[in-house]
Amino acid sequence: MADCLFCAIATSEIPATLVLETERTVAFRDINPQAPTHVLVIPKVHHPNVAALAAAGDGLLEEVIATSHAVAEAEGVTETGYRVVFNTGDHAGQTVHHVHAHILGGRSLGWPPG
Repeated sequence: MADCLFCAIATSEIPATLVLETERTVAFRDINPQAPTHVLVIPKVHHPNVAALAAAGDGLLEEVIATSHAVAEAEGVTETGYRVVFNTGDHAGQTVHHVHAHILGGRSLGWPPG
């Protein structure tokens, strides 16, 4: 998609601090981190949200999840715990309409927040 920020990151047109890259995914640091570990994992091909990615049925959703876990391992947060979040749609807080998983960890993320 020509005007998609994350498509441009996936093709290296826009720089990002890469954490991990696979053949079909890219993981990079969030520019506005909400936790000590806050990494985004995206597929290199454009899907507007996680529902569209799941509907594609090509195994890419599973690869995004596997990459998310690999990021958590690389960041050292698997023992203490981490959160994987997909925001889908404007009301859920999705601001970039290219599916992305937020990997959050490095501090207590207990519920309710506070």
